Amino acid sequence: MTILNNNKKLLPLTVALAMTFTTAACTSPSGSEPKEGQSTDKPKQDAVQVDPNSPGWKADTSPITFDWYLNFSWFPNKWGVDATSQYVTKKTGVNINFIVPAGNENEKLNTMIASGKLPDLITLGWWEDAVKKMVEGGLVLPLDELAKQYDPYFIKVADPAKVSWFSQPDGHLYGYPNASASPKDYEKYGENFVGNQTLVVRKDMYEALGKPDLRTPEGFLDALKAAKQKFPEVNGQPLIPIGFHEFTDTGNASFSDNQQYSSMLQNFLAIPMEKDGKMYDRETDPEYIRWLKTFRKANELGLIAKDVFIDKRSQMEEKAAQGRYFAMFYQRTDFAAAQNALYAKDPNSVYIAVDGPANAKLDPPTIPGPGISGWTVTLISKDVKDKARAIRFLSYLMSEEGVKDLYLGEKGVSWDTIDGKDTFKPEVWELMNKDRNAFDKKYGSSWTFWMLMDNNMQLQWQKPTPEPFKQLEDWTKGKLKNFSPYDQTVPSGTGAEGLAASKIAQVWGKALPKLLLAKSDAEFDQLFDKYVKDREAAGFAKMMEYRNKAYGENKKKLEQFMK
Repeated sequence: MTILNNNKKLLPLTVALAMTFTTAACTSPSGSEPKEGQSTDKPKQDAVQVDPNSPGWKADTSPITFDWYLNFSWFPNKWGVDATSQYVTKKTGVNINFIVPAGNENEKLNTMIASGKLPDLITLGWWEDAVKKMVEGGLVLPLDELAKQYDPYFIKVADPAKVSWFSQPDGHLYGYPNASASPKDYEKYGENFVGNQTLVVRKDMYEALGKPDLRTPEGFLDALKAAKQKFPEVNGQPLIPIGFHEFTDTGNASFSDNQQYSSMLQNFLAIPMEKDGKMYDRETDPEYIRWLKTFRKANELGLIAKDVFIDKRSQMEEKAAQGRYFAMFYQRTDFAAAQNALYAKDPNSVYIAVDGPANAKLDPPTIPGPGISGWTVTLISKDVKDKARAIRFLSYLMSEEGVKDLYLGEKGVSWDTIDGKDTFKPEVWELMNKDRNAFDKKYGSSWTFWMLMDNNMQLQWQKPTPEPFKQLEDWTKGKLKNFSPYDQTVPSGTGAEGLAASKIAQVWGKALPKLLLAKSDAEFDQLFDKYVKDREAAGFAKMMEYRNKAYGENKKKLEQFMK
């Protein structure tokens, strides 16, 4: 699904452990907009005292429907259609009405924030500016206070390191992450971690071209040219030599998305995040500039189709399923459904991960491994219709019982105990690997509903990854680095640093396409110099001062977690 930093802000890489087969790869947006009077459930604050060592949700399993906003326009599934969500509702009494924006996520969320009224639950990327707006605006409730009042079991199932990491300056916790890996998780599960960022090529085309070396600018351009010449069309449609993530108003995750300062290209080039104990300005690194100019040259040679500048995620996934890209600089989990479709038609037409852009020394890439920030955070609105039921449902989803239910589903339906191990039934596993979209609608397990997914806990039930996904996973092994110290170092909100960071990200979002479309290296240099001056004028020095302070604090926190 773009774990990784992963919509598409880059999905953090913990997602890679489970999202190979998850709905992050689905393409059709769905869900519904909130409608007046859409929920008829009566608010009821349950005052029943519950045992702190016992799941609180068991105190009340009467029917209730929560409106749950997901800030991801691509999310395609509805609760209650599949066997797993039906099972969870039957068990807990909780039904979910997902609300998914039809267009621009930020516009939709900002409109709701401005109205002062939010749906019961909200899930969004941890890096989103809206998190701070909701907390500072008093629009969301502190989870720790709700836990004390209604469900002390929450404290039992929450990871102390993650609680500390996400606690706000007022000392309270407002959002809990999914796909998160604490330092202790690295100690316990690290050998099983895989990455998500890849350069992939169509296997049949790559082999027909003699498996060219794509690590150098010359080799990279030559391979794209050869692919276009040898395979000008795919099933009557023009070949797209290379695809990237979606271009947004803050950049592109393949090159750099400056809302998070996440960059696949910089990671492939092994450009350090810090030097001499301070955050490094990776954007002005000579290796990065050299490769940005390589992509500029690719465009000059007609090797970057105009589609890539305008296509949204659903359009990219549709073209990937048609095998129209020779190469993609893309998160592997984000085209899992397309990979499935290609594999079903012809196993040789799938995408495989290969060594891509490298620095002049040809050092291996440094790909983000799972991080403590994870991918998303889930918050509870001050307008929630039932505080007790909401915090108890979150506790359930975070607990081993809830993780097992959302990952494996209902026993006898999607899983069973086979050879002494709780695992997916053979026919369920086969459908998951053959047609993920059909699997989601029929069974709805394996993180179809990923809002509180725990990739580490699922390892006890996880089956070995099959092809055509295993090769993609295996390529990332040995290249991972824990990027947690650098998470949450980009300022947000309405303070001077936050406004500077937002402005700089917008400036980069406008500059990046111009740099790639420049007609010469000289024009590129002029445009890049202008960008550097514009970011300085926007407050780059102030932003970096903030990032360095946050980085230092993060290192201290992470060291404390290891004690």
